Amino acid sequence: MFEQFRIVTDPVADSVALSAIFASLSLLTLFLLLGVLRMRAWLAGLISLAVALIVAVAVYSMPVGQALLSATEGAAFGFFPILWIVINAIWVYNLTVVSGHFDVLRRSMERVSPDMRIQAIIVAFCFGALLEALAGFGTPVAVTVVMLMALGFRPMRAAAVALIANTAPVAYGALATPIVTLGTVTSGAVADPRLTTDTLGAMVGRQTPILAVIVPLVLVAVVDGRRGVRQTWPAAVVAGLVFGLGQFVASNYVSVPLTDIIASLASAAAVVLLLRMWRPAESPDLHASVGEAEGGAAGSPDSSVSSAGGAPPGGAAPSVGGASPVGGASPGGAASDGRQGVPARSATAVQHDPPGEVIRAYAPYLIIIAIFSIANLGPIKEALAEEPWTVVFAWPGLDVLGANGQPLASTKFTFGWLPAAGTLMILAGILTAVVLRIGPRAAFRAYVRTYVELRHAIVTVMAVLALAYVLNQSGQTNTLGELFAAAGGVFLFLSSILGWIGVAVTGSDTSSNALFGALQVQTAVKAGLDPVLLAAANSSGGVLGKMISPQNLAIAAAAVGMAGKEGDLFRRVVGWSLVLLLFMCVLVTLQGTPVLDWMVP
Repeated sequence: MFEQFRIVTDPVADSVALSAIFASLSLLTLFLLLGVLRMRAWLAGLISLAVALIVAVAVYSMPVGQALLSATEGAAFGFFPILWIVINAIWVYNLTVVSGHFDVLRRSMERVSPDMRIQAIIVAFCFGALLEALAGFGTPVAVTVVMLMALGFRPMRAAAVALIANTAPVAYGALATPIVTLGTVTSGAVADPRLTTDTLGAMVGRQTPILAVIVPLVLVAVVDGRRGVRQTWPAAVVAGLVFGLGQFVASNYVSVPLTDIIASLASAAAVVLLLRMWRPAESPDLHASVGEAEGGAAGSPDSSVSSAGGAPPGGAAPSVGGASPVGGASPGGAASDGRQGVPARSATAVQHDPPGEVIRAYAPYLIIIAIFSIANLGPIKEALAEEPWTVVFAWPGLDVLGANGQPLASTKFTFGWLPAAGTLMILAGILTAVVLRIGPRAAFRAYVRTYVELRHAIVTVMAVLALAYVLNQSGQTNTLGELFAAAGGVFLFLSSILGWIGVAVTGSDTSSNALFGALQVQTAVKAGLDPVLLAAANSSGGVLGKMISPQNLAIAAAAVGMAGKEGDLFRRVVGWSLVLLLFMCVLVTLQGTPVLDWMVP
């Protein structure tokens, strides 16, 4: 039951093609359950894991004990370090909600400009990226769409803007959780020492920043068409260029987990400085009429997106963990006009917060930057990578050899309990609670609520990572890799599409990287392509599938009170998704040729 297992890539009649039919069953099951039957993600993940285990044992002759141990290692990795990052990052976000300083931060960004096209850039792109950096998993869309509605955006337009903006930052979301996952699942798949979180983060940082330059221009086009681009292109270009530059510098030279935090804050600051010297020639009134706003927000009383893992619409700051501001209001006492999801515009416009409160609202992000910067200093980083702070051990009982007869590197588990991003986030959360004057009991309650709210997400992530490990360690991924390698150089163009499909179906760049990361690098080696480039392409292409994923569409539609009209919203954004995907496919293809291969680290 626990005897040694060696990977075979053609277990069915010595045919890779026939074996690939069985190897793809668990993935097809996952896509069918999520994309067609719309089953809950956690249940779909568990069923797909069961299919993968059956195929591993019955078709690939993997001993039952080894298959189960492989699944347990994947599930453990799903919790640590992946969910450990996500849970603690969302806790810090929830602390800002508990104290009411989320509303202070929101208002400080809303006051930058009365021009709704500029507001789309500041709120959806800059602030949305900051939320993606900490929370991810649908939170940026849920929060920014409510903010845009509060500023007077038409419901469908607010939803489309929030979805399109949630692209360029996604690969580094939740403190670069997708990149951390990608680095782990690819590092043992092929013998390439460059397949680490730092190198893959650097490679993605040479793809998504170029995308970031385009996205703000798309946003103003969605808000106000050609006139919007013609009149506000300076702000859009500055926001995109500074964000892209911030992503590149942070991911390549500072810290991969800090990438989106640095890029979003730098981009917002750049736009604020620009607006002190320049204003649009005109600021047309693009506000929704009262009837439009009420029609969009008049969903059923319980039509919040909290059930989808996002944040509930309402006048108060949304919370991932179910927390609400102390006393029911922010430090400034936000008001609501009584319409679900639409705070009173006049109250938002005239309310001013003391400078000290504004500084405290930004303090959590500055604390995070400081802690991660210190932890990533050369000597400190090297010291924390050694015992007793980081322990590397073979997963008990798991004994799997690759097709070459060598032990799989993925059977060793790295437990960096102190340098883990999630642990650093706990330290940041404690300091945040002190700065925001949140008592220990309130902070602990927010922490517990975060776990409760994320309970389904926890099961989903652990199931998907268990599925990925079973696919990789049983040989099913190797089989698919050999099949796709037959496409040769054409796969260079297709690699981004594979990531796009993964995110469009699962709604998560992390899940897509877990499912296809090893497949990408194994195919790359067999086809004579660069594995680092293709692994990064999976994540960079995947971010463009986020706006059309059923989960994100449901979150956006529910947030504007238009549940059931996800199809209309899909038609509003799918064209942009495909155009930007084509751009990414061309960029990756050129990076695989002498034209741009100098961009690959």
